[in-house]
Amino acid sequence: MAVIATLVVGADGSTTKGGSSQGVTSGADRAHFLEHRRLADCIFIGGNTARAEPYLRTPVPVVVISRQPSNPLSSNPLAHCWDLSPVAGLDKAIETFGPRIHVEAGASMIGELIAAGRIDQLELSITSATGGEMKVDIDALLGAFTTRVEKVIDGTRFISASK
Repeated sequence: MAVIATLVVGADGSTTKGGSSQGVTSGADRAHFLEHRRLADCIFIGGNTARAEPYLRTPVPVVVISRQPSNPLSSNPLAHCWDLSPVAGLDKAIETFGPRIHVEAGASMIGELIAAGRIDQLELSITSATGGEMKVDIDALLGAFTTRVEKVIDGTRFISASK
């Protein structure tokens, strides 16, 4: 089983700029992100991510964990909206779609899954963007992982952290 979370942050820890991750991403990050997504059995996101990011078409099923009754991705035939906790939703996604789950949620959901010991690998991209919102403590996110591999591609720092 491999539950892989990907997160892009700006150099100052911003996870969004202008309300979306597009403000902090880079071309190198996008290529890296899509490479991981192609290997997934399922994409796993939260309701806020579903409402802020473009998920109208996905290559594999996408699970939205949301307390709101309406599915924000109702036009995506591969979208499933579940009113579950992130941990319970992850268990159901693995059971329903397979063990390779790609978590593309926001930092708070990723942090909750890391704290529960449910993320096997964190793929963190750090771009040069600054001045965004929803800042996270990068060191705290990485603290639960024992192995780290780092590389820099076109100015974006990539950290692959695993247990």
